[in-house]
Amino acid sequence: MAAVDSATVGRMADSLFIERGLRSPGSTRFWVLLVLAAVIASAGVVGDSTATVIGAMIVAPLMTPILGSALALVLADRAQLLRCVLLALGGALAVVSVGILLGWVAAPPDAFVSNSQISSRISPRLIDLLAALATGTVGAFALVRTDISDTVPGVAIAISLVPPLAVTGLLITVGRYHDAGEAALLFTTNVAAIVATGTVVFLVYGIPAAARRSGYQVSRFHGRTLAAVIVLVLLIAVPLTTGTYTVARDRALAADARPIAEKWAKAGKWQIISVKARNGVVVIGVLGLPPPPSPTALRAALDTHGIRDVDLELHLVGGRTQWCPADTDTCTIRYSTLG
Repeated sequence: MAAVDSATVGRMADSLFIERGLRSPGSTRFWVLLVLAAVIASAGVVGDSTATVIGAMIVAPLMTPILGSALALVLADRAQLLRCVLLALGGALAVVSVGILLGWVAAPPDAFVSNSQISSRISPRLIDLLAALATGTVGAFALVRTDISDTVPGVAIAISLVPPLAVTGLLITVGRYHDAGEAALLFTTNVAAIVATGTVVFLVYGIPAAARRSGYQVSRFHGRTLAAVIVLVLLIAVPLTTGTYTVARDRALAADARPIAEKWAKAGKWQIISVKARNGVVVIGVLGLPPPPSPTALRAALDTHGIRDVDLELHLVGGRTQWCPADTDTCTIRYSTLG
């Protein structure tokens, strides 16, 4: 492993520690790019466009203060640590605010139920933490090693920071607060992974010693700091474990419900376009010409086949959404859907 020299430490500090003052070049670049990335991400999510969301991930500068927090931890620089944390928090709130604003303007009548960009970011699992740890390691490694800096755009795409925050804001607008919290958990997972892996990589490369050689004021790094970071990651792993179980349960539930729904729709010459389960709720999309099949008949069919203890949400494309609670034989209209 090549030794880190003073020039590398200086380059890292210049890259990650944004200058004070809102009018400084670093601050203006950070906030302008962040707001633009938030608009792009929110628009991409509303339009269900993967390419647009990826563009926002490349533009977004949130990785800078988050990795800066890791560097400040290693250098035991409390002032820079506080600044980086405040920048990351302020940036996160700014992105959520942009998502809320765009949600007020462009939220669809179905509250994003059929949006794949949102669906992929409201069920964080342990595998997401594993991917975030690997991606954060690559990001820190690329920062230390200038010979692999070409991987940075790939890291920006792999680590999801701005899109989950945009999803959080959009879901707050339509009142899906639980799912908004899940999207925020995905963001928190990625942040914790970046800080943890960044701290470890910087310690392995001997950044504190190199900083002292370069004349940088470095306080003593305590082992309890690293322990606190590891504990944070472990704490985040707890809800992710629950999320992993929930996703597995929902997939099994959707698989059980699909043949029942297809048989029900076939009787009325309608077509099933999607069968999903979300947090124990069966969500079915159905398409066809009027008159629509009876939602209570589907509720009864599910009950007959042992799927009695779950709620049913039935989306009639071009019509309305029916809500059929568990252990009842009635359905009510919740909201209209897009045609």
